[in-house]
Amino acid sequence: MDSDRLSGPWPDVAMAPGEMLADELEARQMTQAELARRMDRPAQMINEIIKEKKEITPQTALELERVLGTPAYVWLNLERDYRYNKERLTDLERLEGQVQRAREFPYAEMARLEWVPATREPLERVRELLRYFAVTDLRLVTQTQRAAYRISGRREASPEALAAWLRKGEIEGEKVETKSFDGARLREALPRMRQMTQRRPEDFHTPLCALFADCGVALVFVPHLPRTHANGAVRWLNPSTALVQLSVLRRYDDIFWFSLFHELGHLLLHGKKEVFVEFPKAPQSEKESEADGFASDTLIPREEFRRLQMIAPYSKAKVLAFAHSVGIAPSIVVGRLQHADLLPRTHLNALRTKLEISPC
Repeated sequence: MDSDRLSGPWPDVAMAPGEMLADELEARQMTQAELARRMDRPAQMINEIIKEKKEITPQTALELERVLGTPAYVWLNLERDYRYNKERLTDLERLEGQVQRAREFPYAEMARLEWVPATREPLERVRELLRYFAVTDLRLVTQTQRAAYRISGRREASPEALAAWLRKGEIEGEKVETKSFDGARLREALPRMRQMTQRRPEDFHTPLCALFADCGVALVFVPHLPRTHANGAVRWLNPSTALVQLSVLRRYDDIFWFSLFHELGHLLLHGKKEVFVEFPKAPQSEKESEADGFASDTLIPREEFRRLQMIAPYSKAKVLAFAHSVGIAPSIVVGRLQHADLLPRTHLNALRTKLEISPC
């Protein structure tokens, strides 16, 4: 049973003010016709109030006060409470119809991350999900988070989990104060972002977020939800603010930085209308391939990568020396070599580090 039915002032049945009016007339042994004459109103109006076909207006309430003695505010409060309670009970039925739909969302995990309040009450879960997604019906999540439902099928991801993850990015992104988006400024900032790959998270975290905000981009870090399979996403909060959302799904720094520059590639190469969600090993569309190429060439330019290929076989010392020469984190060099099948995925992983990143 819903908590509203167990507590609070609202009964399970909406009592119409017409019922009280009928009781008053019966107690006074007054007919509807007599009341109508005393109020100089049609008898039909009194009958329609009693049958719940007509509302008690302020004028009617004042007239009832003069004839019956019951204060006008009592009649008006009864009318207001009746209308609200009637709609509340109807709304409860609508919520009950969404309980099954709510079970598709990873509510327990969302509660663990404190995105929603913890509760086992089915109707409370429906209410909290509606608040979280800022919709009036959970069916509308498919419209407000279209990308989640369009993209997730390719990765066998849960569209509901992915929608929840994307929505959290929006919520956090709206808290970030940014300048208006400036693509030229963003391109100019790329070398500084690239240099930050050599720093520890506690050293690059704050300046990286500030640098993004200065370019008109809200950068947010959102913990991974089970069955989302997403490393990152990029979209536009409004015409002047872009949102880059990252998950530290695998927590390795080379994956983090590649994902970051991949999303920047979408911002600089593609339009504002689309939502891009990055999945590991996902089928490559043309735009995803372009974003991958942007990230690869920005982190390790093609001419430098050709030089890297010439120093095989690879050792820790060679990777460290190359990374130092091009001003990049050694882990990114290892990740690039492994991705290009130039280095076994079991080799030199000691140079890759795991990140712990908190929200900006």
